[in-house]
Amino acid sequence: MNNSHQRGTERTQARGTERSLARRAELIAIGRKLFADTSYDALSMDDIARHAHVAKGLIYYYFKSKRGYYLSIIEDSVAGLVTRAAEGLELPPEQRVHRTIDGYLRYAEHNQAAYRTIINGGVGFDTEVQDIRDGVREAMVQAIAEGAYGRRQIAPLARMGLVGWLCGVEGATLEWIARPELPRESMRDLLVKMLGGTLRAIEELEPAYLAPPAARRD
Repeated sequence: MNNSHQRGTERTQARGTERSLARRAELIAIGRKLFADTSYDALSMDDIARHAHVAKGLIYYYFKSKRGYYLSIIEDSVAGLVTRAAEGLELPPEQRVHRTIDGYLRYAEHNQAAYRTIINGGVGFDTEVQDIRDGVREAMVQAIAEGAYGRRQIAPLARMGLVGWLCGVEGATLEWIARPELPRESMRDLLVKMLGGTLRAIEELEPAYLAPPAARRD
């Protein structure tokens, strides 16, 4: 095979890969809309294919199964949340905390079915969904630790305090999306106040971990 023919083959393969990735991303985007407020069990593969205007076999080709499709949608949807939690290092700590919690609530508000699946553990006891949830928790804990203490790796007591606060956030957020009686801004401010109390409790038990000035004002 001469070089020009080989380069032509490589370009053709690259274009095929790009089209395949674009098609997969398109199917995930469609799935995110379908599952935004619809449970896993409520949609069949026939329903999904009909809404996507594709043959059911195409979804199987890319994702192997309905569960594989759903997990891919969840992983894609939380990727932005995890990335956002890790950003904003240039912001003052108080602004960064507000930004992180607001982004978390926005995700839950606009991806309610996926959020419930992540927090409640998925279809039955789904270890892959548990792994996704653990990844989100870790990103959130590290983002809050970075904002509060200027570092992501913290002592066990401080970490346990933040994990306990986040578990409370998860439960409160589930209640909030089920009964959206509070504006998101009010919900965010409440969770920030609760975090301030947690940070002060950590300082009391672990004096090396001083609560930020903003937490002292709460």
